[in-house]
Amino acid sequence: MTLPLSRSDETDPARRGRALGSAHAARIRDNIAAYRRLFDAVRVRPQDLRPYGERALAEIERWAPHLAAELVATAAGAGVRDWEVAMVNARTEILATVGATAEGECSTAVYVGGPGAPHTIQTWDWHDEMAAARTLSAYRVPAPRAGGAGRTVRAFTEAGVLGKIGVNDAGLGVHFNILSHQDDGESIGVPVHAVARRVLDEAATVAEAVDLARSARVSASTVLTVVTYDGRHGEAASIELSPRGTAVVRPDADGVLLHTNHFLDPELALGEEAAAAASTHPRYKRLSDRRELIVSADPARWLELMRVHEEDGAPLCCHPKPGLEFQHQWRTLLTLMIDLGGRRLRYHAGEPCTATDDSWNDL
Repeated sequence: MTLPLSRSDETDPARRGRALGSAHAARIRDNIAAYRRLFDAVRVRPQDLRPYGERALAEIERWAPHLAAELVATAAGAGVRDWEVAMVNARTEILATVGATAEGECSTAVYVGGPGAPHTIQTWDWHDEMAAARTLSAYRVPAPRAGGAGRTVRAFTEAGVLGKIGVNDAGLGVHFNILSHQDDGESIGVPVHAVARRVLDEAATVAEAVDLARSARVSASTVLTVVTYDGRHGEAASIELSPRGTAVVRPDADGVLLHTNHFLDPELALGEEAAAAASTHPRYKRLSDRRELIVSADPARWLELMRVHEEDGAPLCCHPKPGLEFQHQWRTLLTLMIDLGGRRLRYHAGEPCTATDDSWNDL
């Protein structure tokens, strides 16, 4: 199964945004409606949604004006209000205001210890109802600094959302996992999806990614696992973001870096939101116990790493549970590998256990 794709060589944010909004108008409107239903189900007050969206847009405008311009133009192209698109971009921040947990969230594994390009794989677990919002994007951005060349980015996101998981042609990739901290949700800060987008657009090294991420005032916790490859050497770090601060977690001595949905930094872990993602520690342990699979040179072994279900001890491969309300229905909606050598995304539009040799697509 292939996913909807938006391609653009337009480097002007407003023109790119308007074209994106026009091309995906129905899907953006549907995604806004789906998030309204989710927010209602977890008891976010409907009268708060517009102020939250407006605050998110103001925070993006302050931190990255060009992304705000793209967002406003996307809304215009889709025929919706700009605060509604900002609301969807701030879905993590809005969920944090009511302490909504990320029970079925994502798992990431990276290896940078051997010759050749790094090995990476991630599951994207989210509410089953959001499957229709899955979107791929390939676009050009201006040079991050004067005198440089423009950059191409290939990314996966949700309809109307600025960014999430992807790779740029400088050889930098980003994986994305939600975290939960006791300080989350006290306000609306820079949406973490905007942070991921700016890292993809502007960073070429782990150090540049860390500096960009640290410059954002966030109100919800997330980890961006950044991986780079210059054709000879790989580097990786998990950048843990929270309102309390930012921490950088490096691979272990063997070059393995794993992440689920709890903080690995010991200081930030002291503020862990205990109710969030009860499966995160079992998932992390299963990844750790089977770490030799991500070290293997065979991508089929990386996929095998993720083929673990709840009955096997941890839902790395996540399936919805019959009878639960939709806000509690979680599914692995996408399985992704970042091919740093080829500067491309490889994806299977479903759970690891349903992947076959013929179900993978490249962007």
